[in-house]
Amino acid sequence: MSEAACEVWFYHLERTGLDQALPELLEKTLARGWKALVRTREPARVEHLDGWLWSYRDESFLPHAPAEEPNAARQPVLLTTGFDNPNAADALFLVDGAEPGELAGFARCVVLFDGADDGQLAEARALWSRIKAEGLPVSYWKQQARGWEKQA
Repeated sequence: MSEAACEVWFYHLERTGLDQALPELLEKTLARGWKALVRTREPARVEHLDGWLWSYRDESFLPHAPAEEPNAARQPVLLTTGFDNPNAADALFLVDGAEPGELAGFARCVVLFDGADDGQLAEARALWSRIKAEGLPVSYWKQQARGWEKQA
């Protein structure tokens, strides 16, 4: 049985920041019955997201943990700077220019980048070119007033 290629979706943040967009996308991922892995370059971002995902909305929270916590394999959402996939996540979320590493085993990779940050924009463009050259399916989503719209 051949494994389907990982779809790589680029999300261009223009109207909201990562703190607003990421929880919404993680909720949709969990609603599919998938697990998620959020990878960043900085331990400080893991620490920030760990607190934020408990409190971003008064009436709910996203079950998650940093990858170093006990029972990481059972968590629906893991936050990490590492390249392993201890919770066997279906979706990989890359923030702050984190490298994708090996994408085999993931159904989807979501690259979130800040359109107002020239560095993140340049990194996202370079990653898009690299992923396309590898032959993986890619799509580009732009933030509109009414939500996300697929552009390419």
